[in-house]
Amino acid sequence: MIGLGYIGLPTAAILATNGMTVVGVDISDRHVDAVNRGEVPFVEPDLATHVAGAVSQGRLSARKDTPEADIYIVAVPTPFKDGYSADLSYIDAAVDAIIPTLRGGELLILESTSPPGTTEHMAHRVMDTRPDLSLHGEGGRPVVHFAHCPERVLPGRVMIELVTNDRIIGGLTPEAATRARDLYAVFCTAELHLTDATTAEMAKLTENSFRDVNIAFANELSVISDRLGIDVFELIQLANKHPRVNILQPGPGVGGHCIAVDPWFIVDAAPEQARLIRTAREVNDDKPEFVLAQVEQAVAGQDAPVIAALGLAFKPDIDDLRESPALGITRQLAERHGAATILAVEPNIEQLPAELGRLGNVQLCGLEAAMERADVTVLLVDHRQFKTVDRSRLAGLAVIDTRGVWR
Repeated sequence: MIGLGYIGLPTAAILATNGMTVVGVDISDRHVDAVNRGEVPFVEPDLATHVAGAVSQGRLSARKDTPEADIYIVAVPTPFKDGYSADLSYIDAAVDAIIPTLRGGELLILESTSPPGTTEHMAHRVMDTRPDLSLHGEGGRPVVHFAHCPERVLPGRVMIELVTNDRIIGGLTPEAATRARDLYAVFCTAELHLTDATTAEMAKLTENSFRDVNIAFANELSVISDRLGIDVFELIQLANKHPRVNILQPGPGVGGHCIAVDPWFIVDAAPEQARLIRTAREVNDDKPEFVLAQVEQAVAGQDAPVIAALGLAFKPDIDDLRESPALGITRQLAERHGAATILAVEPNIEQLPAELGRLGNVQLCGLEAAMERADVTVLLVDHRQFKTVDRSRLAGLAVIDTRGVWR
């Protein structure tokens, strides 16, 4: 398993607890050391039990170099570069480390969410370096098999959804798809759908783009409602009384490595055709600026306001800060208001992320203390700790509730 992050480690652990011998590979000493101690380096319910059990049974270990194996699963980041094209450097580095170990007969699976054609790109990178190998047995050379199987899990429910969610498996060849299906059948109880690799890549991007477009509709409604003096949460609640209407809830933006990133891969692949998908991305990317403007208005005239930012993660009840609009808003508040004190409240982390820690006016703070000290409280993430706040505590406080939790 190349990559021991939010997808790689759970997948490695569940394979190991189902009888496979798994070696995890990661560039992070912290992740490697934690796994070898039978511990987890991030918050994910039930993962610690799987990792501890697999390590104690000798079925899961971790290291920084890539060993020989029968199956390689690549689960590394795929961020975008300037201009929103995909940065495949992590995939390329993983493949380059695998190439010297290949002897023929191996299966390489790409789990990283990727633009259409990335699995084929991975195969060509191998074949260009190893002309002694082949994709189809040309010239009697040993075959290496390539497939794409994108993850489709929700942070906070990963260990459940790895087992219960359908999987899409796309191979560069039918045999590659079949071999990958046999692997995932070890732990997945849902349906395993076979297709070609490019369709599998596009399917994952389509799922997340669909969600992004729907969130953008809700976020745009919130901006329009603010202009018209309407409570957008009441508006959506009433509109959803229609039997065929199901509008999502607005928020401060869209975060995470999937929904905030994947639609751009479609836009980059077909820029002239992906007009709606592009617009939705722009609407959601603009939403943090709308929240910042609300805070600007709330602290107008105060020389050194104390602002409580409740939540830094990209979604409730996890510690994942990737592409988090809450984190970006908090950073912008600190940078734009140098004389202000920003109280960051994130119950799922123990220290500020580096981009906030370098700022002298941001403090990691508990919820009670933050609400006592703040001139303005901005609720950015609907963590369970925030949902249970006694509403009487809010009387007289200046509150900006981007999630509709305290209506």
